[in-house]
Amino acid sequence: MSTRRPTPAVRAGKGLAVAGLLLFTLFPAYWMLVSAFDARAGRGSSFVPAEPTLDHFEFVLTEGGFDVFLRNSVVVALVTVVVSSLLALLASVAVARFRFRFRTQVLLMVLVVQMVPLEALVIPLFVQVRDLGLLEQLLGLVVVYVALALPFGIWMLRGFVAAVPVELEEAAYLDGATWGRMFRSVLFPLVAPGLVATSIFSFITAWNEFLFAMTLLGAATENYTVAIGLRSFFGQFSNQWGAIMAASTLITLPVMIFFILVQRRLASGLTAGAVKG
Repeated sequence: MSTRRPTPAVRAGKGLAVAGLLLFTLFPAYWMLVSAFDARAGRGSSFVPAEPTLDHFEFVLTEGGFDVFLRNSVVVALVTVVVSSLLALLASVAVARFRFRFRTQVLLMVLVVQMVPLEALVIPLFVQVRDLGLLEQLLGLVVVYVALALPFGIWMLRGFVAAVPVELEEAAYLDGATWGRMFRSVLFPLVAPGLVATSIFSFITAWNEFLFAMTLLGAATENYTVAIGLRSFFGQFSNQWGAIMAASTLITLPVMIFFILVQRRLASGLTAGAVKG
């Protein structure tokens, strides 16, 4: 049975549709880069920088104090990723492998928490952080971000852990491995793709989040993250578009670098090579 090949007109139409989608998706990023390096940003920018310059980046990193904001965001994002990933992994192993009382209720609570709008959590979390004495501190922000990332991480990693055959763990026990050795050598490598996916979510959430950062950090400008720091280049009557685009470029680069570092693990198979015949 022969399949009908698409006509040249259909292929051309699909090509134009893909090109249009790529243009629609990538053009904002391209315009951001062009404006960041254009001395005339906001005053008649063109598709190619008419007057290439690095002055916007120099202003942002020196007078704008964006180097401090970048450092704060890196610390907050990395600590959030490490702590939330570790806690989510241990919790997902518990709910996927062990049978205990109220196990189903715990999973339902994790699912319900994901449905709650973040705006509804601002006041309760603000009160808790205040009572802990962590207002206007990066530690308080990390605690909140870990709490926000945990429900998604537990729910996703639970599926990865449940998909790992129990026979692999039993074989490790029969070979004399302890639970810790089995966890490091058998379970952890197989759930690594899911761990990478949750770490990406945690990193992006901690890196881009604005509402909780603005609420919890208050007037502590020395602890501001990049999301709040970007606001300083917007004025009441005018905006510094060159500085805004340069700062936006600096905000985007760490996310791209982090994704490039972990994308190979993200694309790897869940149990590829786990069982050999």
